[in-house]
Amino acid sequence: MTADTAVPAPGTDTGKQPRSVRVVLLALMIAMMLAMLDNMIIGTAMPTIVGELGGLEHLSWVVTAYTLATAASTPIWGKIGDMYGRKGTFLSSIVLFLIGSALSGMAQDMGQLIGFRAVQGLGAGGLMVGVMAIIGDLIPPRERGKYQGMMAGVMALAMIGGPLVGGTITDHWGWRWAFYINLPLGAVALVAVSAVLHLPKKRAEARVDYLGAALLTVGITAIVLVTTWGGTEYAWTSARIMELIGIGVAALVGFVFRQTRAAEPVVPLHIFRSRNFTLMAIIGFITGFVMFGATLFLPLYQQSVQGASATNSGLLLLPMLGAMLVTSMVAGRVTTHTGRYKVFPVVGSALMVVGLYLLSTMDTGTSRLTSGVFMAVVGLGMGCLMQITMLVAQNSVEMKDMGVASSSAALFRTLGSSFGVAIMGALFNSRVQEVMAERGGALGRGITEQSAQLDAASLAKLPEAAREAYQYAVSDGTHAAFLLGSVVAVLALAAAVFVTEVPLKGSGPAAPERGGDAGRDGGAAVTAGRVGAV
Repeated sequence: MTADTAVPAPGTDTGKQPRSVRVVLLALMIAMMLAMLDNMIIGTAMPTIVGELGGLEHLSWVVTAYTLATAASTPIWGKIGDMYGRKGTFLSSIVLFLIGSALSGMAQDMGQLIGFRAVQGLGAGGLMVGVMAIIGDLIPPRERGKYQGMMAGVMALAMIGGPLVGGTITDHWGWRWAFYINLPLGAVALVAVSAVLHLPKKRAEARVDYLGAALLTVGITAIVLVTTWGGTEYAWTSARIMELIGIGVAALVGFVFRQTRAAEPVVPLHIFRSRNFTLMAIIGFITGFVMFGATLFLPLYQQSVQGASATNSGLLLLPMLGAMLVTSMVAGRVTTHTGRYKVFPVVGSALMVVGLYLLSTMDTGTSRLTSGVFMAVVGLGMGCLMQITMLVAQNSVEMKDMGVASSSAALFRTLGSSFGVAIMGALFNSRVQEVMAERGGALGRGITEQSAQLDAASLAKLPEAAREAYQYAVSDGTHAAFLLGSVVAVLALAAAVFVTEVPLKGSGPAAPERGGDAGRDGGAAVTAGRVGAV
């Protein structure tokens, strides 16, 4: 396999990255922005969409269909990229995402919109894993932290700016442009990647493990539906939820069994023999668990208890996301400069534990400044973890498994977010309803009978006593949710302590070999330097 230019061998000083590499990285950041921004924009536009298309009872499926398709397709995109080449796979995912975006913008009813959102989600799964795997191909491990920190910054910006952009687009251009806006951005990424990115072409002899892919898709779909529907659409002990749990467990057990026999397994089980990779999967799962739970309940607390406006909801999370953005970039640059990274999972997990505990102490008298400081502590912790986990996961496998390693790490984070929202949400709802029943009596029970989460309009209509009771209930609910998050984050800290710091190969002085995973993981780092590049 040959390429236009080879990345210099590890241990040499590459200096400034070639212009062509920077163009590709810009295209990758646009692709990452597309995948992250979409759900944030659509959330703001949903009331307008329902007003025009109807179908309020199917509203949640607009988000669920996208999430399901993204989660189920992520590991498959990673494997196809490993087998048949990263560039073609990534371009296909961009095209699929843009087709889904265009069709979603043209939807005439809620059923069409849900179906087209699933198409969009299939493409988004390839965007996320493609970005990380291509960075793994182009950039030696020692240099990767800097660029993956930039990707974490893009994610934070999308979470902050998404609701603002969505509201502006919907108000001035109409909700359909919330989807159409993806087309010019995607076209830029498509052209840049097509023209500048030149990676070695691959052609695997074995066929894709379709049975394994089907079993994994069924298992992931069942898990996501359990965490989405449990406690909301259906009771946790209902027959439907039990059926889904049974189907999910059976499918995943069958998937693991199939992977031991397939010629080209979708997720090669040998990647979990690396202690570092397994630990990063655990830390990534917990980071997703905590992060998406926090982004769900913090705005609710600030709007219901502190009286913040919901109009600029993305700005409510600015202390957390801003701290995450800055720390991600600093952590990436420090890793690139020193080649050391173990300190970041350890410190990040510890800050996450402390920050979540501080958030659990908030009550009806907590000021916005105080809650902002607490959020910043959590953001600092997340910033240390977001992309370092991906970097270490990639550094723990051979080059031929770069795609499945990237997709598996992304999948564990996605599954963690599903579990976090579900479990923290169930605990929050339970506490709110209990406190409302205690403080508000029959009126309190009636208020939260349908949902423990009231919007600003519903809250404003409540009698003063009921409103005060609801504020206490939300405060108590967020206390329980964040205390649980703090306990779960302790597991991430425990995992981080056992990480083995394997030298990252690339520019800069070579670090001495260490024990543990060094023999296995260090070989992957050396291989990473011999990638055909732009």
